[in-house]
Amino acid sequence: MTTETATLALAKQLIARASVTPDDQGCQELLAERLQKIGFTVEQLDFGQTKNIWARRGSGAPLLCFAGHTDVVPSGPEDKWTSPPFEPTERDGRLYGRGAADMKSSIAAFVTACERFVAARPDHAGSIALLITSDEEGDALDGTTKVVDVLKARGETIDYCIVGEPTAVDTLGDTVKNGRRGSLSGNLTVKGKQGHIAYPHLAENPVHKATPALAELTAAEWDRGNAYFPPTGFQISNINGGTGATNVIPGELNVKFNFRFSTESDSDGLKRRVHEILDKHGLNYDLQWTLSGQPFLTEAGRLTEAAQAAVAEICGVRAELSTSGGTSDGRFIKAIARELIELGPVNATIHQIDENVELSALPKLSAVYERMLAELLM
Repeated sequence: MTTETATLALAKQLIARASVTPDDQGCQELLAERLQKIGFTVEQLDFGQTKNIWARRGSGAPLLCFAGHTDVVPSGPEDKWTSPPFEPTERDGRLYGRGAADMKSSIAAFVTACERFVAARPDHAGSIALLITSDEEGDALDGTTKVVDVLKARGETIDYCIVGEPTAVDTLGDTVKNGRRGSLSGNLTVKGKQGHIAYPHLAENPVHKATPALAELTAAEWDRGNAYFPPTGFQISNINGGTGATNVIPGELNVKFNFRFSTESDSDGLKRRVHEILDKHGLNYDLQWTLSGQPFLTEAGRLTEAAQAAVAEICGVRAELSTSGGTSDGRFIKAIARELIELGPVNATIHQIDENVELSALPKLSAVYERMLAELLM
């Protein structure tokens, strides 16, 4: 079986399972069977409705871990798809199906890379692991974060972690994520007094009261970023007030906002500055905070160099390091991983109707992972 056939065949098997988060639909069972055949010990670490596996081959250092998720987002209206979302279909040089790019092709490439590497080097140095969850696209409460807690409690650490998230912009290998911004959300309620719009002296309009504070928040410089991160950004995502009537002053204004923040800021400092601005403007308010993830960074070093060398050799492109985009399970794994990157296929169609990946990218991605195994487990 050729490299391309093996990776493509496994990717198709995974896509055919409608593993809408957190329902794994047997994907991890399939992976475990393949990995056990080449000497991996597989632990099932399930929490709630979430299935997780920690598969490891070897006990020595360094430990290289591949991490990913078998769950996918819902397909959306199936009649909008050119071919059924859970029937993997080859068309015009591409593989179509929900999860093709995010991220069942990467998981297939993980496994086939390991199979070839172990066959060529059965006595390889160090250890290989796979951390696979079915709760990345959902609440992410019972998935990778819980597995990391288990590993941390028993003193297991990771030297090198490769997360298979789709990172490429135009062509496979052009972008490697070596960090992600943190995400901090606020749900702000500014309190006023409802009244008739013709008698404003008998009411207190929270929209008018809050507007100067919101203007200051949107104009503030939170930090200047650094060599790896852009400056921290503040964005209002939702704003709502009023009864719907044109003659009623609203009693409350609700504002939802989000910070995507760099390693130059921390969540406590951002919260403190927001409260200072709101208090300065004399607002009567309630503010609830949600921290989705802290920023993390792997500075250029052994892992990023191995990735760039493998991409250059296999794909013929120079991989740029980037920290753009949203969050990933890397935010949890970095707590026990010395170095962590994300490297996967083109992300142009993820979560979309007719999600797809270029067929020629599958064997290349598997070869990149195998090349990194050879470099880092010498």
